[in-house]
Amino acid sequence: MNQNTRTAIEAVVQEISENYRTEELLIRKHGRMMPNRATVIEILEELRKILFAGYFQADTMEPQLSDYFVGQSLTEIYGKMKNQIELAMIYMSEAGADEEEISQEAEEICVKFFQRIPYIQKMLLKDVQAGFDGDPAAKSKEDIIFSYPGFFAILVYRIAHELYVQNVPLVPRIMSEYVHGSTGIDINPGATIGEYFFIDHGTVVVIGETTTSGNNVKIYQGVTLGALSTRSGQQLSGVKRHPTIEDRVTIYSGATVLGGDTVIGEESIIGGSAFITHSIPKYTKVAVKNPELTIKAPEPKGKGPQWELV
Repeated sequence: MNQNTRTAIEAVVQEISENYRTEELLIRKHGRMMPNRATVIEILEELRKILFAGYFQADTMEPQLSDYFVGQSLTEIYGKMKNQIELAMIYMSEAGADEEEISQEAEEICVKFFQRIPYIQKMLLKDVQAGFDGDPAAKSKEDIIFSYPGFFAILVYRIAHELYVQNVPLVPRIMSEYVHGSTGIDINPGATIGEYFFIDHGTVVVIGETTTSGNNVKIYQGVTLGALSTRSGQQLSGVKRHPTIEDRVTIYSGATVLGGDTVIGEESIIGGSAFITHSIPKYTKVAVKNPELTIKAPEPKGKGPQWELV
């Protein structure tokens, strides 16, 4: 390393160190630790092994050993989860907060979450059934559990949502952004999603925080359930700004549904590429008129036929 390079690096070190000393977001609050993203992801993967035993671990679980397997796994997960929740709550608390009280609250949150695991599992089994019933390309329900990104996103959502409703900071969004990065599906853990839910293909799906979705809802790739505008920023926190999707609605690829007052009535079908900012009555079909396809005669000198949309 020559002197010029060394000097340049030293200057960068000084600037970054100064940022650490002066920028609030780069300073640990009161010297506290933040939750660890890698550990939160480990918790997710270990929960997935419990919810669908035999699918995501090297060894196949024998039914007669299920009590031992689940008991041991939950005990290990509990320690990690309580620690991460406690770190998140302490980090986001005010200076001087009673850390013993926060620790007790974190334990109570973990207990409530663990009590909900059987419910989560039952909901996911219904989601698997929805995927199998709704996709003729699915050769088995095992296909969906092993391979479908939409189902993986729903699985993580259902776990993260249970922590979100208990007001756990940071951890639910770490979970949702992990699956967002790996699947392209962005489901905010604050969304409320009913049973028998299926995302087909899944890429670039966005479901906002205050979305409410009923039972037997099916959506395709590229669907956005979003807000009309977020220009007011934090003033909109806690305000319903995403749509309500009622029971047995299908939303096809590329459709966008926006607004907290927008309700898609039950058993409606929203066609691909539709852009909706107002409510749709129940039993309604919404379609975007197809563009007209025109075909031109071949160009001279052997050029192939051309086509265009008008």
